[in-house]
Amino acid sequence: MTIFVLFSLLFISMLMGMPIAIALGMSSVTTILLFSNDSLASVSLKLFEATSEHYTLLAIPFFILSSAFLSTGGVAKRLINFAIDCVGHIRGGLAMASVMACMLFAAVSGSSPATVAAIGSIVIVGMVKAGYPKALAAGVIANAGTLGILIPPSIVMLVYAAATEVSASRMFMAGFIPGLMMGGILMLAIYVVARIKGLPSQPFPGFGAVAISGGRALGGLMLIVIVLGSIYGGVASPTEAASVAAVYAWLVSIWGYRDIGPLKGVKWRNAGEGVLSALARNTFSLPLAMLQSFWHPEVRSVVKDAAKVSIMLLFIIANAMLFAHVLTTERIPHMIAESIVAWGLPAWGFLIVVNILLLLAGNFMEPSAILLIMAPILFPIATQLGIDPIHLGIIMVVNMEIGMLTPPVGLNLFVTAGITGESMGWAIRAALPWLGLLLIFLMLITYIPSISLFLPEYFDKINGYR
Repeated sequence: MTIFVLFSLLFISMLMGMPIAIALGMSSVTTILLFSNDSLASVSLKLFEATSEHYTLLAIPFFILSSAFLSTGGVAKRLINFAIDCVGHIRGGLAMASVMACMLFAAVSGSSPATVAAIGSIVIVGMVKAGYPKALAAGVIANAGTLGILIPPSIVMLVYAAATEVSASRMFMAGFIPGLMMGGILMLAIYVVARIKGLPSQPFPGFGAVAISGGRALGGLMLIVIVLGSIYGGVASPTEAASVAAVYAWLVSIWGYRDIGPLKGVKWRNAGEGVLSALARNTFSLPLAMLQSFWHPEVRSVVKDAAKVSIMLLFIIANAMLFAHVLTTERIPHMIAESIVAWGLPAWGFLIVVNILLLLAGNFMEPSAILLIMAPILFPIATQLGIDPIHLGIIMVVNMEIGMLTPPVGLNLFVTAGITGESMGWAIRAALPWLGLLLIFLMLITYIPSISLFLPEYFDKINGYR
């Protein structure tokens, strides 16, 4: 009865159009009041613990803030130019460069919709002007944008780490090779389609142009080295690396590229020109510019937008953790685990069930909420069947990628429709042909654990030798 009431309230509330965070909280509180022996005080306690005890979750606002600065600060444009210079000369190279740019931006943002918005708003128009079908351009970006939650650092991976208490650093390591593999699969498919449809290519600009565009994009590329290098090297935790990333993104956007803030439009005339003289000619002084870099209207707007997204996501996480608390208190995960184990399902059969459940859930719920609800249920079953928790985490993340492309709550579809000015139905049809690649990739990730576990196990061996 408790299980029935809890999930019935949740789904009825969602079907009525109630926000997912409110639906999770209301169904949890109602179940505690009517059917549980748990104290009502546990509600406030759990909501407090959700945002204070999970140190890993502190990384989320920092990564969102760094992504906001980089999205606004022109980093995406420079990454796109670098990607075009690298692979634009191949048949279908502009679409392949878009995928490459999504992979690079994913490594500095951690968000799938942010990747689609930042890269897609620039490259879709460019591809159409170059002779690509608009539907193909939009479908490629919608699918490539999902790499935002697979290539580390990933906000969704942080949520899984908080829900299951596995190492966030190991999750980041596990997502690196699958992310590169998925990007490579998309680029290979684009090349095949380009050969069939005769899509255009651009002349190779030369290694000098590649070096120049790479130098211009270095500000964004260095963030990848700083974040992943510090985490993989054991220098910093994901939360510490995220805080450094936020400060670095602020410096690059305002002082490096000068695309936003008080120094917007300031150009250094030549290498010998000093910063102070350049600022003086633009009616700024260095101290004033430093002060304005904190409270300038454009900077305040970026921080406000990042704060809104962070608060919304953390509110969802807090209510989802309350929901997970009710599940645990009522021993629902244990009962489900005992039932599935009693069925005698092998590990491969259980993983089929996992994928079906997650693909269905991805149609209706936001990824963070799905992970916080499903992970406490699936985690104990997986460990009993000998499935590595990190492998399970990557499987869940890839399922969340597919959920970004399935209606009615496919976030990437909404962003793509907004960028192109087309209907939601058009965006679905554009993304559908490429969705099959993600499903094939899901099967590979599910049944070849070494794809996910190679890098974490390799670093474990290295640390064991020390």
